[in-house]
Amino acid sequence: MLKKFILFCLLLALVLMGAAWAALQQLQQVLSAPLPLAEERVLTVEPGTWFRRFALQLEEEGLVDHHMWLRAEAYRTPWVTGIKAGEYQLEPGLTLQQLLEKVVNGDTINYTFTLVEGSTFKQLKAALLDNDRLKHELDDMSEDQLLKVLGSDAEAVEGLFLAETYHFQRGMTDLQLLKRAHDDLKEVLEAAWQARDKALPYKRPYEALIMASIIEKETGVPSERSEIAGVFVRRLQRGMRLQTDPTVIYGMGERYKGNITRADLRRPTPWNTYVIDGLPPTPIALVGREAITAALNPADGKTLYFVAKGDGSHHFSRSLQEHNRAVRRYQLQRRADYRSSPEN
Repeated sequence: MLKKFILFCLLLALVLMGAAWAALQQLQQVLSAPLPLAEERVLTVEPGTWFRRFALQLEEEGLVDHHMWLRAEAYRTPWVTGIKAGEYQLEPGLTLQQLLEKVVNGDTINYTFTLVEGSTFKQLKAALLDNDRLKHELDDMSEDQLLKVLGSDAEAVEGLFLAETYHFQRGMTDLQLLKRAHDDLKEVLEAAWQARDKALPYKRPYEALIMASIIEKETGVPSERSEIAGVFVRRLQRGMRLQTDPTVIYGMGERYKGNITRADLRRPTPWNTYVIDGLPPTPIALVGREAITAALNPADGKTLYFVAKGDGSHHFSRSLQEHNRAVRRYQLQRRADYRSSPEN
C-alpha cells in the first residue's frame, strides 16, 4: 500500500512539474510575442497605480488576453512590480517583456518646452498656461509669491529664467519647469561672473543680467552681441546714457503699438534709458547663454553708437557725427524691405 502511495506521489509530482514547465513555456511565449499593436499608441500609467491594477489595465486595453499572465510573471520575477507612472510610447513589434522593462525603467515620453530669447515673462507665462501637458500652478500666483518660491531677492521675475529648450514629462508643473530654468540661469550667470574682467561697470551679477537682456533685444546676430556690449559698457564708463530703444518699448508696456515717437523717448519710465542714467532697474527680457557671455565679455574698441542697417545687422560708429550720417543713410531713407532684426 505504501509503495502504491509513493508511486502515486511521484507520478503526481511529475504531472505537476510537467504542467508547471508547460505553463512557464507558455508564459515565456506571451512575454516574447509582439503585442497586438497595428500602429503606435500611448499608454498612460496614472500616479499611484499598483501592479495588479496595471495588469488589469493592459487586459482592458487589449494588450494582453488575460491579466493573470502578468500576475504570474510578478511571482516569478518580483522586480516587474516596480512600475512608474507616466506616458509610454508603444510601437508595433513591442513585446510584453519590453513593455514591462520600459515601465519599470520609467522610459516615458519626453516633451519639450522652449523659453524664447527676448520674450518677456508675460509672454512666457501665457505660453506655459497654454501647454496642456504641464500641470498649472501659476494661474493665480503673484510675482512676489513666485519670487519667494524661487528663493530670489531680485526686484522682479522678469529675466530670471534661462532661455533654453527644456525636456519634461507629462504631469510636471509649470512651476517646476520655471524653477529648473531659474537654477540654470543662476549657474550660467555665476560662472560668467566669476570669470569676468573686474573693471566692468557692474556691481553685482544682476546688473550683468540686465545688460544681457538689453543685448538680447538689440540684436539677433550672434557676432554682434559682444560688440554691442562693448558700446554699452563704454557708454556706462563715460557716464553717457545708454539710449536704447528696447528699454523705451519695455517701459511703454501696452501703450507700445509698433512705433516709438519723440514724445515716447522723452516720457519718463523706470526703464527709459533716454531719460535715466545707467541701467534700468530690471531685465527687460529672457536671455540665452550667448547674451550673458557677451555682457561679461564685451569687445574692445572705441565705438559708442550703432544703428540698425535694415538687414538685421548694425552699423557701429565712433563719433556722433559718423553716427548721424549712418542714421540718415539707414533710418531716414529706409528701403522697402527694411527690417531692424534678422529674419527667422
